[in-house]
Amino acid sequence: MTSTVFTPGSRAGAELMERAVKGRSLWDDARRRLMRNKAAVTGMVVLGLLVLAAAFGPLFVPFTYDQVNKPDVWSPPLTNGHLMGADALGRDVLARLLIGLRVSLAIGFVATFVSLIIGVAWGAIAGYVGGRLDEAMMRIVDVLYSLPFIFFVILLMVTFGRNFILIFVAIGAVEWLTMSRIVRGQTLSLKQKEFIEAARAAGLSQGAIIRRHVVPNLLGPVVVYVTLTIPAVILAESFLSFLGLGVQPPMASLGTLISQGALEMELAPWLLIFPSLTMVLTLLCFNFIGDGLRDAIDPKDR
Repeated sequence: MTSTVFTPGSRAGAELMERAVKGRSLWDDARRRLMRNKAAVTGMVVLGLLVLAAAFGPLFVPFTYDQVNKPDVWSPPLTNGHLMGADALGRDVLARLLIGLRVSLAIGFVATFVSLIIGVAWGAIAGYVGGRLDEAMMRIVDVLYSLPFIFFVILLMVTFGRNFILIFVAIGAVEWLTMSRIVRGQTLSLKQKEFIEAARAAGLSQGAIIRRHVVPNLLGPVVVYVTLTIPAVILAESFLSFLGLGVQPPMASLGTLISQGALEMELAPWLLIFPSLTMVLTLLCFNFIGDGLRDAIDPKDR
């Protein structure tokens, strides 16, 4: 019986030593824990299906979202070719629901991305530099927090008129405030760490330290908060649309569809049921994913 012996200088021995030394990173560990969370995995699968439906679903519906069909007014589901029925103008509910889901998801992702960029930059700079600059920047955040959200939206629309882009501006201009506070708090604890002191001793500028060392170490809590911000943004847009301050006809969002369905639920309950179920399902997916990421990344659970 023969045995294989790896000499220290051989290639096979080097590979064996590398596998023995190499362990799992914290991100690998977080990914494994996330994949073991059935609720989070189910949320990711369902959310992926919803995104695909919103992106490509309208291509397979025989009606457009603004197509008026007078003979099909108040058509119940599964009649006259309307799988989810038709509204007071004979417009296909499924086509409008897919467009509404697309608009709500787009607003959620874009407004969250805007708040992410502004909030991370603002909070990281304020927390790392500190002193008077930190005080001034956080007082600005406090002042903006004191402004009523609805008043800010109405002011924008009165000044610039009703515009689809203003929804992104209004929501993004408010949602970054909480992000900046979270990032600032994390930065205050990070800047006392040894690797930050080593970067200072190496002569790196403040901007380089923030870009290379502070921001990358903020990804954990930031990613978790992003998954919880997207549903908050979708709810904010739906609330504005419900009040008539958001997306304007004939374009639709989940908020406008729910608003119209609430007015006509006695005559056509399907106009309220399908958008409401889609809204609930979407928000549940994001919340499950956010909870799963929080449990996977939280250092206290490692």
